Amino acid sequence: MEKLIRDFTALYGAAPTVIARAPGRLEILGNHTDYNQGFVLSCAVEQDTRFALRPVDGKHCRVKDFRDGSSREFDLDDIETAIPKDWSNYIKGVIVELRKRGIQVGAFDAGMESSVPLSAGMSSSAALETAAGFAFREAFAISLDPADWARVGQGVENNYMGLKSGLLDQFSSIFGKKNSMILSDFRSVEVLRTVPLPAGYSIVVINSMVKHNLVDSEYNVRRQDCESAAEKLSQIYPDVKTLRDVSLEQLSDAREALTEREFRRALHVVGECTRVLEAVRLLEANDVRGFGRLWFESHESSRVNFENSTPELDYLVELAKSVPGCLGARLSGGGFGGITIHLVESAGAEEYARRVQAGFRQKTGIDAEYIICAIGDGATSKKL
Repeated sequence: MEKLIRDFTALYGAAPTVIARAPGRLEILGNHTDYNQGFVLSCAVEQDTRFALRPVDGKHCRVKDFRDGSSREFDLDDIETAIPKDWSNYIKGVIVELRKRGIQVGAFDAGMESSVPLSAGMSSSAALETAAGFAFREAFAISLDPADWARVGQGVENNYMGLKSGLLDQFSSIFGKKNSMILSDFRSVEVLRTVPLPAGYSIVVINSMVKHNLVDSEYNVRRQDCESAAEKLSQIYPDVKTLRDVSLEQLSDAREALTEREFRRALHVVGECTRVLEAVRLLEANDVRGFGRLWFESHESSRVNFENSTPELDYLVELAKSVPGCLGARLSGGGFGGITIHLVESAGAEEYARRVQAGFRQKTGIDAEYIICAIGDGATSKKL
């Protein structure tokens, strides 16, 4: 953070008055379950976005991204509409969402830096929304509880950007706890408990280098499929409000009421909710190998039922099965590109990652990037 403060001061001629940081996240299990009001096991990572801010007079705002040297300027009276493919949308969208709640953000100079990979499935967008929001909280004395801050970030995605995503990304970034995964219930919108990852194991993130842009992908179509399936199932099972309420047995019995595509989408979501709760049970029993098997099962469901994988992601998971030391692997995040996560023995994590990287390069010609991830704490902010 010291470097960001120095860079900010050198650029603007005055020091920032507040700083904030928000981590990226990994979805461990619970793929596309959040907007179905289901369960998700996730974690924050140590890679984060850092945001420094100083309020200024007037309506003109300036933001510098010190990672790539780009900058944006905008007027607070002219931010109601997002500009396509402009990273400042994630900052302006937070201001617009706060206005809907009767909260005003004044003009500011800001600077940011980030170690969260872009367009990779570690939710760089939620990290930026949350870091900016927490900086606004300190600078403009905004009082919202943590779950409402998560809803602000979701509102940016849903309303400002047009992506009908759930609360997982913002929730994980805000509520993350070091060395533990969080079990979240997205019906009650709360963290039910934290679940430690047993000592001796690490999460290796391997980026397929296939960029995904969820706003332009079939993400919204997948959500429509899930809602359509839930609506039809509610005609048979009156207690069903979302796919979270459906058991695997009920889904099987009602298969004829759904199209083949609706059935497969529902099977993925219902299966994922089941796997999340089973994962917690296995971790409590210290059955890390059983936990890892659920990762492989989850990826196969993504590949076959939800069709949000890619050939590159599939090959990374196939490599995981052949390289010693891996207990499980799957795509993580929205899919359609991005990353796979691999549960490995810590002692051999670096060697494992290099072997998978080499195998992937030989097959695809792509140099996949990898990160051995530590599970980090959630977002923080403070006045200087």
